[in-house]
Amino acid sequence: MTLAPQTPPRTNLIVILGPTASGKTCLAVEAARHLNGEIISADSRQVYSGMDIGTGKDLHEYGDIPYHLIDIVAPGYEFNVYEFQQRFYAALNAISARGRIPILCGGTGLYLEAVLSGYRMVEAPPDMALRARLSDLSTFELRQELLRLKPEQHNITDLEERERIIRAIEIASAQQAAEPIPDAPELHPLIFGLRWERPVLRQRIKTRLHQRLGQGMLAEVQQLHDNGASWETLEFYGLEYRFIAQYLQGQISYPDMVEKLGNAICKFAKRQETWFRRMEKRGTCINWLNPEAEPTQHLLQTCRAHIAQNQNPHAP
Repeated sequence: MTLAPQTPPRTNLIVILGPTASGKTCLAVEAARHLNGEIISADSRQVYSGMDIGTGKDLHEYGDIPYHLIDIVAPGYEFNVYEFQQRFYAALNAISARGRIPILCGGTGLYLEAVLSGYRMVEAPPDMALRARLSDLSTFELRQELLRLKPEQHNITDLEERERIIRAIEIASAQQAAEPIPDAPELHPLIFGLRWERPVLRQRIKTRLHQRLGQGMLAEVQQLHDNGASWETLEFYGLEYRFIAQYLQGQISYPDMVEKLGNAICKFAKRQETWFRRMEKRGTCINWLNPEAEPTQHLLQTCRAHIAQNQNPHAP
């Protein structure tokens, strides 16, 4: 018996990823204009209001294109990958219900993988009663408790500190007690990546850094501190805020700050690229675009080919 050809699943999400300074936002905006899309940010820092220049929001590039998961919480709020996942699903459903195309754009690998690989996560807020009970246990007993809750836990050697073991128990307990998680929306993404030659990307990073310093990035960090963000909190928010906070406290000179920050951002971009390569090894298909060879046109051609295949799946 001859089986009829299967209709390919309809693409319901476009993803644009890449390292910092690769031009993701510009490409996403152009794609949204041509494809009737709305943009969902996959950036762990752009969720914070008031952190604009240092996080590279570039909101002026969006024009009239709607965007989501930017400026949604105040500095100091402990935003996490669980909350990102839930808010992403809500934005995806709302955009799709409007008949528009969701375009996920960003460089935070954990956030991207959390939705593309469908991580099943639960919220695990601090449980003070549980912590009080665990405080009387020895480190060995804590490890045994973790193994009881999570027998597949292999990285016990990575859990030497009591605080980390207790937090792991807290999360495992929350996972066991949680109500069944409703299935996440079924995603059929078309994923694109921007990849520059490393020396070119390094130069783009250094150039953009000087531009943002000229746009008032120092004043932005100072304003965040004046509004109540401690220096320790600012260091937590990443490279730009860390090194500028050190400069504003007089710990390093301006030239040292610029040099160290530029080098640190370049190393961060390298780690992002390493994450994307791991995603590919785990089965994520990324269509890499040459950012110097009309990436928008190549992206649109690929999208239209998929749309045509969806509409006429049996065409040769």
